[in-house]
Amino acid sequence: MKKDEKMSVKPDLSVTLGPVKLNNPITAASGTFGYGTEYQDYLNINKLGAVIVKGTTLGKRAGNPPPRIIETASGMLNAIGLENPGIEVFLKQHLPRLRENHVNIILNIAGNTIDEYAKICSLAEGHEDILAIELNISCPNVARGGLQFGTDPDTVEQVVRAVKNQTAIPIIPKLSPNVTDIVQIAQAAKAGGADAVSMINTLMGMAIDIKKRRPVLGNVFGGLSGPAIKPVALRMIYQVYKAVDIPILGGGGIMNTEDALEFIMAGASAISVGTGLFVNPRLPQAIIDGLYDYMAENSIASLEEIKGAAVI
Repeated sequence: MKKDEKMSVKPDLSVTLGPVKLNNPITAASGTFGYGTEYQDYLNINKLGAVIVKGTTLGKRAGNPPPRIIETASGMLNAIGLENPGIEVFLKQHLPRLRENHVNIILNIAGNTIDEYAKICSLAEGHEDILAIELNISCPNVARGGLQFGTDPDTVEQVVRAVKNQTAIPIIPKLSPNVTDIVQIAQAAKAGGADAVSMINTLMGMAIDIKKRRPVLGNVFGGLSGPAIKPVALRMIYQVYKAVDIPILGGGGIMNTEDALEFIMAGASAISVGTGLFVNPRLPQAIIDGLYDYMAENSIASLEEIKGAAVI
């Protein structure tokens, strides 16, 4: 095929995550984009596939004591502690602003008990602007002595089923990488009724101040994100795509178009950009443009043509 014939293909960047339809696969990861409006000076936020808002809990949370963030080799550690005003304030104050900007909204929620997750979803029910709910299941389950929801398959299935019973909004649990068998966790999410899975959340890590001889973070441990976790994220997405029939929202260290393409070829239907936003707040638009150019140059009409292409 001649070069001009290749370029005649008009790429369609639209994707689906189960029942969720997006104009393009690029989303802003929860906790890195605030409520979206904070980035309006840098890019048109309504051009993103979706904005995943910062983690929202049932009531107001103050978060962890500082220091909360530290740069590491090829990434960063954060221990924000889900600082947020609570679901009712989000629905009354932040959701209307996003609505005015015609933004596709995915609500990220977190809870300490299954009942809290269910209650938040019941409050979100009926708000048509919310395309989906991303469940942060890397939270401690206080009813189980602090065990993370996302590390136990039975608990994952229970919390997903509980929220599905409270809302018709599509549910996308965000899987924790701090497990032995990620496929087993994804299977549990599907068994509970998940419409898709988001992966991966941050890896647990820490840093030590050798002068003070103390942990750097006020919370001691934090979540590692950025390019350092990309190989782990790719491996886990590859495994889940190959073993579990469920759409994947993939993320973990995506810094450019090439990274995004790797995630798609590993099996991700859509992409979340997080830590890269702190390096380049215009990164989502740059990746959208880069995907379009790659598709046009390679006569790819739809991203479905290359999704999972590297899986053998």
